[in-house]
Amino acid sequence: MPVSTPPSTTTTEGTATSTVLTRSAFYALAEYCRDYALELAAHDQTRVNLQQCHQFNQWFRQVRNYPELASSLRSLKSARPIARWQVMTLAAVCGVVLFFALGSRFPRLTHLFFVSGYFFLLIGLYFVPERLYGTTVEQIEGKVLRVVDTLETLLMSGSMEFTEAAFFQVKENLQVARRELRQQIDLAHRRWR
Repeated sequence: MPVSTPPSTTTTEGTATSTVLTRSAFYALAEYCRDYALELAAHDQTRVNLQQCHQFNQWFRQVRNYPELASSLRSLKSARPIARWQVMTLAAVCGVVLFFALGSRFPRLTHLFFVSGYFFLLIGLYFVPERLYGTTVEQIEGKVLRVVDTLETLLMSGSMEFTEAAFFQVKENLQVARRELRQQIDLAHRRWR
């Protein structure tokens, strides 16, 4: 179930483009965080999901356009959409190119040693955790949790001037998102204990 991105109002001043964080945009952002947290829970936490990485990056670019959120989220990085199959394919292609390029230059025994060593390197590469080269779903959840914390801080400051009913609805959406994200992150960490 793809989650739709929240609406935004964009203003252009000179060459910089900034997005005005209105109450309706803030409300939609809180709803999106809740729905996105529930969607992320359906995926394997320890694997890189390319679709989720691209979806997060697209959404995060929109979130960073809000000046009220950009300063707090400056140190948060985009997701790295690099999957295990991509790394394995690249390593295999490089190995085949090296095999054919250097195959005739070395004696047969050295060539056999190179092929077997490269084969064991590929096997070892398969067991390298995906979080070292790509962004796993668990790491995306941590990034979304940071956005939720920033939204909640802004909400509690009172600068959005919500009505009481809207305030509690937004607060509930953010709390549901926080609970779901923390639960999934905690479950992912318990697997490794």
